Amino acid sequence: HYAFQTPEDKLVWDVGHQAYPHKILTGRKGRMETIRKLGGLSGFLKRTESEFDTFGAGHASTAISAALGIAAARDLEKKNFKVVAIVGDGSMTGGMIYEAMNNAGVLKKNLIVVLNDNQMGSLSSLEPSVWSFHNYFTKMLTHPTYNKFKANVWDLTGKLDAFGDRLRMVAQQMERGIKAVVTPGMLFEALGFRYFGPINGHNVVKLVEIFRQVKDLNGPILIHVITEKGKGYAPAEREVTRLHGVTPFDKITGISPKKNGQPPAYTDIFGKALVEICKQNKKVIGISAAMSDGTGLIHLHEEMPERFFDVGIAEPHAVTFAAGMATEGYIPVVAIYSTFMQRAFDQIVHDCAIQKLHVVLAMDRGGLVGADGATHHGTLDYSFLRCIPGMVIMAPRDEQELRDMLYTAVNYTQGPISLRYPRGHALGVPVREGFQQLEIGKAETVRTGNDIALLAIGNMVPHALQAAEELSREGIEAEVVNMRFVKPLDEELLVSLSRRFQTMMTIEDNVVQGG
Repeated sequence: HYAFQTPEDKLVWDVGHQAYPHKILTGRKGRMETIRKLGGLSGFLKRTESEFDTFGAGHASTAISAALGIAAARDLEKKNFKVVAIVGDGSMTGGMIYEAMNNAGVLKKNLIVVLNDNQMGSLSSLEPSVWSFHNYFTKMLTHPTYNKFKANVWDLTGKLDAFGDRLRMVAQQMERGIKAVVTPGMLFEALGFRYFGPINGHNVVKLVEIFRQVKDLNGPILIHVITEKGKGYAPAEREVTRLHGVTPFDKITGISPKKNGQPPAYTDIFGKALVEICKQNKKVIGISAAMSDGTGLIHLHEEMPERFFDVGIAEPHAVTFAAGMATEGYIPVVAIYSTFMQRAFDQIVHDCAIQKLHVVLAMDRGGLVGADGATHHGTLDYSFLRCIPGMVIMAPRDEQELRDMLYTAVNYTQGPISLRYPRGHALGVPVREGFQQLEIGKAETVRTGNDIALLAIGNMVPHALQAAEELSREGIEAEVVNMRFVKPLDEELLVSLSRRFQTMMTIEDNVVQGG
């Protein structure tokens, strides 16, 4: 904001985790205590919230595409404002980024991309050897001794007339050769971007200087900034994963107060159940898209790392990678948030369903997710999965059924199969040892009645039972059915219910269309 004239100049943030200071600087400081609360500030970028929020975001790898579109529209209107996309290194694992950069190199629009590289890859388990090499070179290029030596050599060769020019050319070629091996600079330049970096992202004076120098240059530009996640706050520096997304915590220790007596989260129940199943079946593997902790696959990663794959923020690749493993007899369990699975729809259809490959889609954060807001609600999956031929769709009512559905999915061999479960804590019901195979497409009646039938799915079943008790106090006896399967439906039961009841009501946390 200091170097650019916002909101006339457009800042396009990727995902939005980096944008909290942006919100503070653009008139929202007094409302930060309302962030991620009902009626408060969004946890991400939202166009309706501020004129400074140029483009809404919540999913990764969209910023460069959007910024390029804005730049193209600007040129058609013969305007001259600046467009800056700010992306994290985690977003650079998504293929859409490179589609956008390839197009930007062709269009040659004036566009600045700031790559905020904190080497976290959205908390994914990137190979440490890769980052170690990168870190070494970054330290070398930003070290004062190296830069002073480079400047002295440049000044000296400038005094040697024509021979000095040749020496300068050789020195530049040597530096470019080193960059080509150990930094992404040459990759970006091959895509048509002028590359500046790596730069110490905590040196504000240097950053302002760089921004002012490059903002009037023509063509696409990438500024590579190296930062440390949580720098300046010791708890965040120590525990970058736990303090990535937080509930209220003690500012001194960084520790959130624990609520005693709460059942485990569905995410952890899934993750631990998968470890049990993997110990029973050597062909089962887990796949994460840079969210091993958020999906519970961290348990598999810790206990059986050879059976765990983290592909980065690359959901389409994750699904097709799983399909490839399925062709060789493996049983891949792809654990991805429901909202992010939207990005892999074509891969589910083309690479899994058409070929009837046994891929298990474990969809966390199904239904409404609360604080994460509109970009993260998992309320479309029933609809977009239902239309896929051969797809089986399950949703558990509680933790026991989640375990059984995961086991059922692993042992189902006729094609792709999905289970979706909500964010948050489970119900606390007793969980037996082992697993039970469920019959595909069969529902269960959990409460009998004669006046109305409530057909509920997943975590809506407890709410349906509660509603039935309230209706009973009014003299209305409701029959409650745990549907278990969205596809295939229990047609035999539905026909029977339609003959017994004049009124049947479905209860689900999904959009109406296609639900």
